Amino acid sequence: MSVRVLIVDDFELVREGLRMGLEMEPGVEIVGEAGDGRTAVAEAERLRPDVVLMDVRMPEMDGIEATRRIVALGGPRVLLLSTFDLEEYLLEALRAGVSGITLKDTAPDELAAGILAVARDDALVDPETTVRLIAGVTRARPASEPPNAVAELSARQRELLEQVARGGSDPEIGAADGEVADVLAKLGVRDRIHAVLLAHEARVLGA
Repeated sequence: MSVRVLIVDDFELVREGLRMGLEMEPGVEIVGEAGDGRTAVAEAERLRPDVVLMDVRMPEMDGIEATRRIVALGGPRVLLLSTFDLEEYLLEALRAGVSGITLKDTAPDELAAGILAVARDDALVDPETTVRLIAGVTRARPASEPPNAVAELSARQRELLEQVARGGSDPEIGAADGEVADVLAKLGVRDRIHAVLLAHEARVLGA
């Protein structure tokens, strides 16, 4: 089945470009568009897409607040689109619940791959950049206390967490079906990118 996508951007030409590019990609179905955050929340509730492509700076309601409300609906995952310095709002976006971050000028095939990765949660979107940004912003902050659940991970689960936190996809780290999902559930995080954030904030990565 195709991944159902809602496109959110305040510029109609940007939405049109994204739609035209993605409609040519297999496995992706565009089910709607919105030009501001408030409309995005309403459309997400009405259409129940699998993934929302979300702009950051918009009228009525910005993409961060819209993401927070859409995630609260349960179900839709949000892939944040940016043309700005990601570090400026990275932690705020992650706290809001985004499942991935990518640039607006990403090629359609790479954007489609990111959408599918977010929907399946078997890989990070642009893993090298995402891990670098998360490592950078967390390094500048005091380490947080690892959740009790980290200590309860088995040796295999701890290894998987460390590999995920370095950007490894399921095939790259040799994870069997459901193994990473079990780690995320045990840690109480919604998706892979938030496991990366937890690992870096709590400094749980080995050497």
